[in-house]
Amino acid sequence: MTVTAKNPHLEELGQFLKARRSELSPTALGLPPEDPGTRRVSGLRREEVAAHAAISHDYYSRIEQGRLAPSPPVLDALAHTLRLTPVQRTYVEGLARQVDRRTSPRRRPAPARPQIQRLLDQLTLTPAFVVGKYLDFIAWNPLAAALLIDIDKMAPHERNYVRMLFADPRMKDFYDDWEGMARTGVALLRMQAVDNPKDPRLANLVGELSVGYPLFRQWWASRHVASQNFGSKTINHPDLGELTFDWDSFYWSGDPDQHLTVWSPAPGSPSEEKLRILGSWIQQSGTAENVTARWNKL
Repeated sequence: MTVTAKNPHLEELGQFLKARRSELSPTALGLPPEDPGTRRVSGLRREEVAAHAAISHDYYSRIEQGRLAPSPPVLDALAHTLRLTPVQRTYVEGLARQVDRRTSPRRRPAPARPQIQRLLDQLTLTPAFVVGKYLDFIAWNPLAAALLIDIDKMAPHERNYVRMLFADPRMKDFYDDWEGMARTGVALLRMQAVDNPKDPRLANLVGELSVGYPLFRQWWASRHVASQNFGSKTINHPDLGELTFDWDSFYWSGDPDQHLTVWSPAPGSPSEEKLRILGSWIQQSGTAENVTARWNKL
């Protein structure tokens, strides 16, 4: 199918394939290596990708230019040729599915339902929070507020995970591997853009971070994607010190843009003991305010 008007999903699909092409060397396709300096492009040439995928050079060029939607067999061949990972394949297939769908500016993010907030508050020994579209924090419990630096004091537009990683200088001490966390955060944000790459709300966030933070601009342009539902992390809280958690995310069927994330320390670990003390103080005071100040007096 040839598309005459600019289609945001086709544009992004073409740019994504171009980015992946630039990362592959000729030897990845079994081609002989060339002498340094003889190859004028970074990575593979368009004609090399087209030949390996058994399509014409013109056909592939129009795909990269955002002028043509590849058929499922062609997209499968390109995914194989460009050595796409399962997550990358999910991304390009998601873009291709959206080509014929009309996209409109996304509505304002829905708040967490009162029942979800009640559930969060009942998790008195487990940090838990709800993240919405584009990694906005939309609800949390007091224990999470005590661990996520000043999230309860931020303006609503500041409560975004990726924005916090770049805009709050304390986050570079919060994570030992700040660069790894930030790169992953950018890739997660890119993955969440699959249904509407031109969403004005996303564009505002990306524009702000691109202007203010060169690393974000560089990593966003690289078009890497990621998807995570569980893992482990270690944080360096400015008052509580080092804490290590396993974390899991659960999607709410009523709104697939929202998911609940819980952090759980290993039983018997120093992190569990810190959370137990922290949780008991919060229960006594009913708030996370001044809790860390009490911790510093120990």
